[in-house]
Amino acid sequence: MFADRVGHFYASRFGFPPMAGRLLGYLLVSDSPRQPIDQLSATLLASRSAVTDAATLLERYRMVQRMRTAGERADRVSLTPVSQQLQQFFDSAVHEEHALLYRKGLPLVADCLPARRAALQEAIALAEFLAERLPRVMAEWRGQ
Repeated sequence: MFADRVGHFYASRFGFPPMAGRLLGYLLVSDSPRQPIDQLSATLLASRSAVTDAATLLERYRMVQRMRTAGERADRVSLTPVSQQLQQFFDSAVHEEHALLYRKGLPLVADCLPARRAALQEAIALAEFLAERLPRVMAEWRGQ
């Protein structure tokens, strides 16, 4: 099943619980844009709490959104539009913060051998590179 493959991929590559990947995989191919947690639980053969936990995790990563229509007692889960998901991954401010944070570690290794400083310096360089380049990549993706 496609959802199981997505679950395995996200578990092995990103450390997500398999259910989070399964939920994401199912929503990617589902013909119903907003589904109640109970229905997702039945479809994925998982407990309601497992699906709720998966939805909560994916919501933190802005990959899904939960909503409740007036008068309903249950949340419905749907995919967040890809363009909104990408904003999180292409947010240069995150990488700028990483660079600033890592720079604060430089004084701690100032007197160490270059090999000891290398990992921190590389992390700073990568964060600065991403902070500079990602806005251009996002603009290119949007066709600007």
